[in-house]
Amino acid sequence: MSGKRITRLTPDQRRTQLVDIGLEMLADRSLDELSTDEVARRAGISRGLLFHYFDSKRDFYRAVVAKECARFIEAVEPDPALAPVAWLRSFIDGFVAYVLEHRQVYLALVRGASGSHPAVADILGETREAVARHVVDAQRRIGMPESPRLDIASRAWMAFAEEAVTGWPLGEPGAREELAAFLESSFVSLLGTLDRPVGLADMAARRTGA
Repeated sequence: MSGKRITRLTPDQRRTQLVDIGLEMLADRSLDELSTDEVARRAGISRGLLFHYFDSKRDFYRAVVAKECARFIEAVEPDPALAPVAWLRSFIDGFVAYVLEHRQVYLALVRGASGSHPAVADILGETREAVARHVVDAQRRIGMPESPRLDIASRAWMAFAEEAVTGWPLGEPGAREELAAFLESSFVSLLGTLDRPVGLADMAARRTGA
């Protein structure tokens, strides 16, 4: 009687499997709560064998975070052939779609990883910078003059967008479309105030015609 044939994974396949299991587990826990014991159990291997593929627990965490961050960057990358307005909307739609589809994983990484595990802070920082550069790119595509405030404004908009997408109430019909429109409006407003920031006094004067 022949036994069940066991398919052996190559080292690269096993690493991919372990990282994917880690990402699945982040759907209901923080990175700090990600147990390598449970990852190994789900993969059907010993914990010691897991560390044959990763040098340490932090090395494993970095691999998990790096893969998800790469997915995020890919999801928000617009087609460079699009016209400026369509390009901007594609970027924002991709951002909204990704966060809503991977909300728990995104929260686990954005809200928890950098503080709990400094070893992955550089990956998260580089990812935010990569996405924030779309703000700079949008400004160039629209044809607006360069501003010394653009770099800090791009990072500020990313923080604003993260808070908006993760906290937006989505129970009502059309909520997703309203969220995308809200982010687009904030984006355009940001670019419009780079050269001359508008304070409350300026806003009041415009409304009264003074």
